[in-house]
Amino acid sequence: MIRLTVLLVMLLFANPAAAVDPGERLDDPVLEERARGLSQELRCLVCQNQSIDDSDAPLAKDLRVLVRDRLKEGDTDAEVLSYIVDRYGEFVLLRPPLRAGTVLLWLAPFIVLIVGIASVLVYVRSRRPEAVEAPAPLSDAEKARLEEIVIAREPRND
Repeated sequence: MIRLTVLLVMLLFANPAAAVDPGERLDDPVLEERARGLSQELRCLVCQNQSIDDSDAPLAKDLRVLVRDRLKEGDTDAEVLSYIVDRYGEFVLLRPPLRAGTVLLWLAPFIVLIVGIASVLVYVRSRRPEAVEAPAPLSDAEKARLEEIVIAREPRND
């Protein structure tokens, strides 16, 4: 029980490991913080689902170094992003800007959600049982015949 508690406490305080090597870090903490922020906005072109801050790929390391070099040269955050986008295209941004060319990219999750909900509704409605009309009441002749059948099937106690 104690081991489980210790493990849970360790997991609560664990920070996600970043791929930034100590040798890449800048001496100026303000510049390093800006570099880390920019690195979290840029996509690793090898991994594609990770930021360059989280990726161990060599290209991600090169991009992290490039970001830090540009910051040391005095570029603003916007200039660094613009420089990298000019070299690699908007695909390198984890959050591309909303433009005519990217509107489908931004709307796709909502479209998929709406199509999914509509599909579930259509499926549920198709699974409903159809309304069945109540049968017509028995005529007097049918009632008499039914009574004859029931009487004929009753066991006799002779």
